Amino acid sequence: MQHSAKPAREGNGPSPTLTFFRQWLKNPLSVAALSPSGKQLARLMVRELPAQTQRVVELGGGTGVFTQAMLDRGIAPENLFVVELNAELHKFLQNRFAAVNVVCGDARELPALVAQAGFDRDGAVDAVVSGLGLLSMPRSLQRDILRAAFDVLGPEGRMVQFTYGPVSPVPRETLDELGLTVRRGGFAWWNIPPASVFIYQRARSRPIAPVRAGERNGA
Repeated sequence: MQHSAKPAREGNGPSPTLTFFRQWLKNPLSVAALSPSGKQLARLMVRELPAQTQRVVELGGGTGVFTQAMLDRGIAPENLFVVELNAELHKFLQNRFAAVNVVCGDARELPALVAQAGFDRDGAVDAVVSGLGLLSMPRSLQRDILRAAFDVLGPEGRMVQFTYGPVSPVPRETLDELGLTVRRGGFAWWNIPPASVFIYQRARSRPIAPVRAGERNGA
């Protein structure tokens, strides 16, 4: 069943671009870009959702570009859970998307946030869509966020992430540690700046460490 949801108070509230830019001026290290993501990037992100996706978590909701794209795709507002750490952007999202679950919190605490809101009552999440600036984060923070995301995802769930770099923002060592694989999706040429989409999933099997001859013989 397709659902259609229009943003609350669309056109009557503050400009999303101006709101986003003000937050960047206040804290450029925590806000990954000068302006919100464009519609081309949002379409590419939503295109990577599994075919039967019903329940989605969004990390770093910003001003709601991805949120609106997912609602337009047919995700029911009550099946969308948006996490935004910035208090002003959180308030903006709550006003814009009154029917969506929007919480102010840290992505590393996602399992607790989901449980506290009761969003886990109907089972695991199908996909996590991330607008977080993983590229600028230390590896330890990347690891904690990915681990939290996959703690709420079902066995076939995936995390869809964009980055301004040409390669995955998460290094191979971290992916191997978490048992994840990555593939590249689309590239948004018209985004400012241009952005790549990457999809993370659980590896089907973990690599088996080689056994030395002496260890095999019990030496």
